[in-house]
Amino acid sequence: MPELLPLFVNLTGRRVLLVGGGGVARSKLAQLVAAGADVVVVAPAVDPEMWKTGASIHEREFEPSDLDGAWFVVAAATKAVNRAVAEAAAPRRVFVNAADDPENASAFLSGVVRREGVTIAVSTSGNAPALTALVREALDAVLPADLGAWIAVAREERLRWRRDGVPMVERRPLLLQALNRLYEQEDAWR
Repeated sequence: MPELLPLFVNLTGRRVLLVGGGGVARSKLAQLVAAGADVVVVAPAVDPEMWKTGASIHEREFEPSDLDGAWFVVAAATKAVNRAVAEAAAPRRVFVNAADDPENASAFLSGVVRREGVTIAVSTSGNAPALTALVREALDAVLPADLGAWIAVAREERLRWRRDGVPMVERRPLLLQALNRLYEQEDAWR
């Protein structure tokens, strides 16, 4: 497996094709809807819960023309269908996440921790999804609950540094000092 580039993609309002209608597809659909994607589902049959998401659902077999206009595709069907999706997507230069099928994937969805403006993604490149989930859960358990306060401090500092022309090499120690002050203030209130 080649080295992968971690990447966060804005799918808000963009067409994403989801091929598959089972439990895995339902889980992927929830992720895509949460990201604001305009999801089109194609599968001979779909989990009844999928109808409640507002996605456009077509109960039929996948056709290569389903990829027209798609920014991204998730193949959560059989290996044969996933392969057909990947083969149809490649000449169109559409990235494919093939659920539990790394051989037919050109992109991998990650285990994600979201907390107050911070997003951390973990991936095993599709090789060990259970391990991805364990690492995600471990990160979630150790991250401070008040990351929103950290973001606010970092944003204020960044604006000040830009305004004052603070060199990049000086910024990290200044951020650590600002975060330490945040905790000193919290301790004073306890």
